[in-house]
Parts: sequence; structure tokens; C-alpha cells
Amino acid sequence: MPVELRRGGLVLQGTPLWFDARTRSPVAFVSHAHSDHIARHDRVIATAETLALMQHRLGQLEATTPLAYGERLELGGLQLECFSAGHVFGSAQVRVTRGDGHRVVYTGDVSLEPALTAAPAPVLDCETLIIESTFGHPKYRFPPRAQLYDQVADWARRQLAQGIRPILLAYSLGKSQETVRQLAARGLPVRAHPTVHDVALVYESLGMAVGARRFEGHFEDGEVGLFPPYRRGSSLVDVPRKSLAALTGWAVEPWGARRCGADLAFPISDHADFNSLCEYARRSGAREVITLHGFSDELAVELRKQGLFARAVHEQVQMELFA
Repeated sequence: MPVELRRGGLVLQGTPLWFDARTRSPVAFVSHAHSDHIARHDRVIATAETLALMQHRLGQLEATTPLAYGERLELGGLQLECFSAGHVFGSAQVRVTRGDGHRVVYTGDVSLEPALTAAPAPVLDCETLIIESTFGHPKYRFPPRAQLYDQVADWARRQLAQGIRPILLAYSLGKSQETVRQLAARGLPVRAHPTVHDVALVYESLGMAVGARRFEGHFEDGEVGLFPPYRRGSSLVDVPRKSLAALTGWAVEPWGARRCGADLAFPISDHADFNSLCEYARRSGAREVITLHGFSDELAVELRKQGLFARAVHEQVQMELFA
């Protein structure tokens, strides 16, 4: 099934359906509510969680069609099925089936790692797989997430024992709420920037407990700070002794911490790493794999080495440092 990359999103040619278009489209499936995947569309198809988070960011939407995990929707001769993507709360993959039975899976941003704030992501059978490739280069192989959060907690405790405030830098939607839960499970309370706290309130209104404390200019003893990277400057100017750690897949790069304005970085990502992307492609049984975003060429080359028919589609996007 041919696809075309336009308007910052993918369209299934010959159908009205767009995936994660970043400009207004007639009908768009939105995989999750990160800012580089959302726009005001004539009609949005997404999970109820993603719709709520979109409205938190964009205001009231026009026509919306909630699609729950496991639910099916008929659209212009196509059948859409929704499944968790494991990326952030409410994130979704979609499997589109044509009248002739050909199945296309669009993963959106996907993660196969267990999470506390996102449902597990299944690997979906299909004939055509459209998979993200943010970390589609062999150098991006991450340790297990639980092991990394153990390291973060150990680091934070060492800072606190020395009278230094540990400050974590993470994207305000998704990774921040996951981090609050992960650190709480390790006995560390988190004081979060208002933008992180406000998103956490949306989570909680939908039944996902987070438990972040709102930062109002000061910390209590024993608390870890959590801030979006772009809010770290003026918000923390009055914190006298602090150490900043970025949570990002780019931590594997020698410039990872420096580029993020941090003292160090941990390779914690809500995107699949290279090994997981290859695993998904193999297990899907797809006859054709289309790689999208990031290291799409490199991933396609590797998948061809593994005997899969794979090709990349391209667009110019700015690298997101806190992926």
C-alpha cells in the first residue's frame, strides 16, 4: 500500500487517512500527544487519553473519535484497530486493513520496554509495517529501563547525602510522569515544575496515578527536582547547590549531557532502541517495512541485511534532545 510523506505526516494514498500530520488534515490518526505529532484537524482519531492531553495543549478540539485499545473503526472502506504503543500514557499503534485483507501497521513512537504509566505494546502482524526509527542506528542500545532508574535513584541519593539538590531534566509529557512513578517506587519524592505537574493532573483525571508535588520555588528535604529542559534556567536560579542530570536516549553520545545543559545524562528513553526496532520488524512478519524519522536509512539497511524488504521515507525534522 503506497504511502506519502507530506504536511509533516504520512498519508495512505487513495484514502482520506493521515498519520500524525503536523498541519491541519481532513482525518488524522494521532498516535500520542507530543507536540511534534499533533495539530488541529477536521477530525481526530485517537485514544481518549491522547484526546484529553491534546485538549490540554491545544484547547477544545473540533470533531473527535475516541478509539480504545482493542477497538475497531470503519473508515471509508478501511478497518482501523487500535493497540498500545508503550511510548507514553494513551499512546497507540494502529493496524489498518483494506478490503482485500492487506494490513498496514503504523507504530507511531513505540517502546517495547515495561513502563508504569503506559500499557505494554504488542508486536502486530501485518503485510506492511511503518515503524519509527528515532534510534535506528546500532549505537543506540539501551540497558533495561528498571536498571537505569536504579542508577538514577542511587545518583540522587548520593547528591542528597552531600547536600546537593538532584535535578532531573525530562520532557514534560510522558517521561516526566513515568519518572515520578519510578522514583516513588524507589522511595524518592519528586517536586516537579508546574508544566509537568499540570500534565500529571490530566493523567490522574483519567485514572493514572502519578503523585508529583508541584514546585513553587522551593524544595523540601529529600526531594528530587524534575523539570523540562527548556524551563531549567530561571526556575532554578535560586537553588544554590544543585546537579542536573538529563534523561535522554542521546546520552549514549559523548555530547549528550552537554547539549542538554546537564552535568550528566542517563540513556532513558520512551522510544524503542535499535535492538527493539529490529525485533519488532522481524516479529511482525511484514513483507515490506517502511522506516520513518531519525536514523531511517540506517535501520532500513540493517533490516535488509536481516532479509527483510525495507526502505526509508524522509522529512526534515529537528532532533528532539530529550527523546
